[in-house]
Amino acid sequence: MGFDDLHFGANLTLEVEETARQAKWMEQHGFEYISAGEHFMRGDPPGPSHASLPVLAVAAGATTSLRVLSSIVLIPFYHPLMLARMTATLDAASNGRLTLGVGIGGEYPAEFENSGLQVNQRGRRTDECLEVMTRLWKGESVSFSGRHFQLDGAMINPLPSQKPHPPLWVSGRRDPAMQRAARFGNGWVPYFFDPPRYRDSVEKIHTFAGEEGRSLTDFDWAFSPYISLYPTEQEAAEVAARQLGGQYLYGGEFINIVRRYCLLGTPEQCAERLNEYIEAGARHIVFSITCPPEDRERHLDEIAGKLIPMFR
Repeated sequence: MGFDDLHFGANLTLEVEETARQAKWMEQHGFEYISAGEHFMRGDPPGPSHASLPVLAVAAGATTSLRVLSSIVLIPFYHPLMLARMTATLDAASNGRLTLGVGIGGEYPAEFENSGLQVNQRGRRTDECLEVMTRLWKGESVSFSGRHFQLDGAMINPLPSQKPHPPLWVSGRRDPAMQRAARFGNGWVPYFFDPPRYRDSVEKIHTFAGEEGRSLTDFDWAFSPYISLYPTEQEAAEVAARQLGGQYLYGGEFINIVRRYCLLGTPEQCAERLNEYIEAGARHIVFSITCPPEDRERHLDEIAGKLIPMFR
């Protein structure tokens, strides 16, 4: 399919206690990223969700070359000094293999309320945190007086292994997230996009970066597609709709939304759809496997053995 600059990964697919085993297997089978996301209270009652950075530390400790990607860390829940320190430590301990994917959340207001945060301030809080963090990572003495954070001569030591800091991939779906990517980010990793919307986001980020006076020469264009591999598109769509229906509340017939945004069916069908995203600009593909627990290892096998080779 004609692209020689593609990179592939997948989310933490097995149970958390199998993190080390999955990471080793993925490294042996040619994946470049393992990702883990987080929520603090996902739903009522909360569904299972782990803190991403400790999970990624386990994955890093079990491997030597696999990059660890937070997809995503919910920035509003962290103080910038604490998060700069935690991520610098993880980057150093993994010998410079951290990619920090960040977002603002908001799907579950209860997790903000129970953390003493106001959900409608999450964007501004995130921007302040990223501004401070990127300066701390560079070794600066940071004095900052913002609406949400105040620092006076703050520093971290030691610094991250990667210079000037670990790649910062911004996630989201709307223009403020794209502006955040253009201002602070080294990459863009949206979710629940169809290919035309992905292409449109690339164009918008280039425009916003121009307004910021930034070059995007070394910018990482990433995407995290949901994938459901089954013998027919219909079966895959039904499985994906069941798996995702409790996580995302969108209007309309949910199975049609799934068809619009997910990779569904056989490896060949998924590759055909994935190629549309690649032609729209995506180069770092991190699959979000969407199936019941008993099918998860098969999905990893088929992605590594059948789907990725179609692009090599």
